Amino acid sequence: MIPFAPAANTEALRSAFGRFGTGVIVITTDCDIGPLGMTANSFTSVSLDPPLVLWSAAIRSKRHDAFARANHFAIHVLGMDQQGLAQHFARQGEGFDTLDWTPGPGGAPTIAGCLAVFHCDRYAVHPGGDHSIILGQVMHAAERKGSGAGLLFDRGRFGHFSAGAES
Repeated sequence: MIPFAPAANTEALRSAFGRFGTGVIVITTDCDIGPLGMTANSFTSVSLDPPLVLWSAAIRSKRHDAFARANHFAIHVLGMDQQGLAQHFARQGEGFDTLDWTPGPGGAPTIAGCLAVFHCDRYAVHPGGDHSIILGQVMHAAERKGSGAGLLFDRGRFGHFSAGAES
C-alpha cells in the first residue's frame, strides 16, 4: 500500500481518484452560440421517482457557465467505438458539423449511435468545490438496440470492460 498523502496533495489525490474506473459520457446543450458538448465521467443515477441524474462540470471550464445555465441538456453514454467523440469534446465544445445529430426534445443535440441518451431538464445546480453538481430530471430516455460495450476511463486511459470467469 502506498503511504497516505494529505488530501491537499492534489497530484496524489487525483491519482487515487483515477483508480475508480468510470463510464464516459458526452453532455450536449443548445445555447446562444449554438450546439455545445462536453466530455465527462462524473455521472450517476440519483432517483427513479422523480427520475434524476447528476454530473459535475469543472468551474474552470470555458463551457461551465453554458451548462450550469442550460434549461435542457442531453447525456450520451458512449460505446467503446466512440473514443474519438470523447476526445473531441474533451478538447473543445463545438464542432458538430462532422457529427450525425438531431435536435432532441427541448432542443439539446442528440448524437446518433450512443449506447444510451437521457434528455433532461435542469432540476438543480449546487456548488461542489471546484465543480458544479448539475442535477437533471430525465424527460426522455433511449438506448441503442443490440449489444455494445461501454467506453470506460481508468487511470487516465480509455478502455473497456472484460468479464471475468463465472464462479
